[in-house]
Amino acid sequence: MAAFTISPVTTKAERGQWVDYVYTANAKDPNFVPQLRAEELEKVTPGGNPFHEHARMQLFLARDGNRIVGRISAHIDELALAAPVEQGMGPGTGNWGALEAETQEIANALIGKAEDWLRGQGMTRVLAPMSLSVWEEPGLLVKGHDHPPTVMMGHQNAKFQPWVEALGYISVKSLLTYELDISKEFPPLIQRIVKSGEKNAKINVRGVSLKDFDKEAAIILDILNDAWSDNWGFIPITDSEVAYTAKKLKPLIKSDLVQIAEYEGEPVAFMMTLPNVNEVLAKIGPKPSPLGWIKLLLWIWRPRVRTVRVPLMGVRKKLQSSRMASQIAFMMIEYIRRNSVANYGASRGEIGWVLDDNQGMNSIAREIHSTVNKEYRVYEKTL
Repeated sequence: MAAFTISPVTTKAERGQWVDYVYTANAKDPNFVPQLRAEELEKVTPGGNPFHEHARMQLFLARDGNRIVGRISAHIDELALAAPVEQGMGPGTGNWGALEAETQEIANALIGKAEDWLRGQGMTRVLAPMSLSVWEEPGLLVKGHDHPPTVMMGHQNAKFQPWVEALGYISVKSLLTYELDISKEFPPLIQRIVKSGEKNAKINVRGVSLKDFDKEAAIILDILNDAWSDNWGFIPITDSEVAYTAKKLKPLIKSDLVQIAEYEGEPVAFMMTLPNVNEVLAKIGPKPSPLGWIKLLLWIWRPRVRTVRVPLMGVRKKLQSSRMASQIAFMMIEYIRRNSVANYGASRGEIGWVLDDNQGMNSIAREIHSTVNKEYRVYEKTL
């Protein structure tokens, strides 16, 4: 009989223990990057993260006596339930995520507890892992454990893949990230495409205005919702989530790293690039000292990084699959590449995640000679 017990998190103190366990569980992993504890706590606190305005969630902790040995979250997103079935979510679909466990036996029990909770909420299918929504840290890392994740990307121990698959979970989607050497110019063909676009008076590619950040964020959201609306896993972003995310990301937003492309004066595409704050977070820890906070603030003021990441980009549907869309994408990528090297000292770029069946983005990634460096896998199981 197992010595451990599993119980739901019901108090503020237990929620703190749930957050803290990720640091304990990964303390010996040199590629784990601890995120700020206050930020992680806010994510799973109703009233903090607006995800909870349209979701139900239950956290669970596994204990062996007084020692915590595992954790998991179970949650149901009402917006995901309303999504079309052909886009991956849909009625009856719940999720679990944030799995950490010392042993396979503990992991099995935690996943079983999450499944039981979802069944009790009327769910008939589970799509996992999701930590928490598809816009945060979806998927289980199955390739790329040998190097740290970049900003806003997840990292899990390699032991979890066989454990999850042994429970009957079937892979339904792979999310890829690409890396490339941005210190070198792109191939001559790409340079010709960019120069051709620069001669087209109808195309204007510009950096965002930080003085009009709210207005620029609304433009990006409008393009994003149009560009991604037919994609697998797409869930609309609420107004409160836009405001929340904009507030969180604003310190990382640099006007020359976020580009908006206009065609005949209309915003038709965007590309968001972030300096990799994980490089400084890895040094200061989840609860920084006063000196650690100073280091973080100085870094935000003037970041110098090895890596920049493109977490989001989009082109309006009316231009997708056109030569114009590819040309605009290459122009934004090239301008951001130049700015990343010249202004932030970057030498490495990461693009993603990208759906494994997104032919357009995967083709662009190959054309600029990038290679897959990480793969995250999303699984499903009938309850």
